[in-house]
Amino acid sequence: MKQSADPFDPSQLRLTRDLVRLRIDPGETHVQIRRGVWLPRSAAAALDAGARHAAFVHATALIADADPPHTFCLASAGAVWGLPRIGPWPSRCDVLVQARRRGSELIRTHRGEPVEAVLVHGVHVTPVDRTVVDLARTESLETAVVAADHALREDMCTIDELRGLVENIPKRGRGRSRAQLVVDMADPASMSVGESLSRVRMFQLNLPRPRLQVAHSDDRGLIGVVDFDWNGVIGEFDGKLKYAIPDGTDPAEAAEIVWREKQREDRLRRLENKVARWVWADALVPARMAAILAKEGIRPQARNAWFDVGSAGAPRSA
Repeated sequence: MKQSADPFDPSQLRLTRDLVRLRIDPGETHVQIRRGVWLPRSAAAALDAGARHAAFVHATALIADADPPHTFCLASAGAVWGLPRIGPWPSRCDVLVQARRRGSELIRTHRGEPVEAVLVHGVHVTPVDRTVVDLARTESLETAVVAADHALREDMCTIDELRGLVENIPKRGRGRSRAQLVVDMADPASMSVGESLSRVRMFQLNLPRPRLQVAHSDDRGLIGVVDFDWNGVIGEFDGKLKYAIPDGTDPAEAAEIVWREKQREDRLRRLENKVARWVWADALVPARMAAILAKEGIRPQARNAWFDVGSAGAPRSA
């Protein structure tokens, strides 16, 4: 399966002793990732939170005296694979063990079924499918679904592989029902973390299940593909990439991009669609998402029917 874009290049890590041998004062030119391991300041400044945790994992593996080598799991494996996460990354590395074993100030151990680890840039991690299912069993629904959606969208694993792992969890095994829910919800048609988070909120709020990535056309041709569709109500998550405004774009070009999006929305409305828009801050707060969608007529149902046969919106009649 295809690996996601590597969130961190471990070749830039340097041990303290190696920098000292080169007569380099690491405090002046580098940032300490953990005791004894450094990264150039320019490289460290470019890392997002997930990549910073991946750097921490690689640094820990670099100086760990473990035989056999640590197999990193859960959030730490997710960071190395480049899986997204909702909320803060842990301050310690997650390591898979088969017997009860104490962790340390920098390592948190987790007992779990043995697995054939995958070597990624010199670090042993749980396979992507196992990582997603482990997250589903132990983390929030939001974190697990965004990781599962990403892994499926990037062809890092298949839905059948995820289902197979869930089926192998003992009937009363920890987190089995939560893992089953995540696999039932996972959808590669969610094109961003924001869209995946939004979909989790809709499920939690008992809103009708939308169709994803629905194309709309008028007499001028294709208008575009919308994020969410409820047959007459369109939902759009307005993330940073929605308007495709590159960094450094001058104000006139940015205004033109926004104007084109406004024209797109006008064409959708002329087809008698209502359009609801929200941003990241709204998706993080269920009440705000509920209010935005309720204004356009999408309200909670008495019973959650997301997984009923035919529960997803049917295609609009001609």
